[in-house]
Amino acid sequence: MLASWGVAFDAIDVEAEPAARGDLERLGIPAVPAVVVGDRAVHGWNPTAVAALLGVPYAEPTRLAPAELARRLDRILAAAQRALRQVPPAQLDARVVPGRERSVRQLAYHVFRLSLALRDAMAEGRQPRAWLEEAAPRELADPSAIARYGETVRGRLAEWLSGPNASEGVVETYYGPQTGHELLERTVWHAAQHVRQLHAFLEGIGVTPADPLTAADLAGLPLPQDLA
Repeated sequence: MLASWGVAFDAIDVEAEPAARGDLERLGIPAVPAVVVGDRAVHGWNPTAVAALLGVPYAEPTRLAPAELARRLDRILAAAQRALRQVPPAQLDARVVPGRERSVRQLAYHVFRLSLALRDAMAEGRQPRAWLEEAAPRELADPSAIARYGETVRGRLAEWLSGPNASEGVVETYYGPQTGHELLERTVWHAAQHVRQLHAFLEGIGVTPADPLTAADLAGLPLPQDLA
């Protein structure tokens, strides 16, 4: 987001720099993501507040309707399944993004778990960070097994999202309160970003992604420009 606005910034990994985590805690920020300027900070995905913090002109874009977001999410998860089935089993524990610890196995599981976490969050009114940091279960030992788990997730989400008022309400997330519509949108672009990473990984090992996400699948989503 900051890069797309032409704003210069320093990206800080709080896992690699524990002192930076302490700085966030002193500002009352419990976890990343956060944008900090001096002793002022904005926690979580809040473009309007970040723009105000930085003095950047910003108009909130029109959010896609819940039904369209639900359709996009299913398309994105289906693309993740296809990509997984193209991953050679020997590459399952390879790193997806250079310099990042997350493996193909963990990233693929994360795509499906973060999507199911939407339903869980709306049911409980909360979304702890731990839900999105769960490790892939041992029984998901090969690409096909993770893809089958993805099919289960798609079925559960389709049933839930087809119900009345599925995306209504407010959820206390680890990065601040979000409406159901906001959380649905975030879930869709979050999953899409990781599927883009899976596609880039396949291309990097000489495999052409089958039926990859298109510009139409991504249109209207507030995706980062960078794949990292």
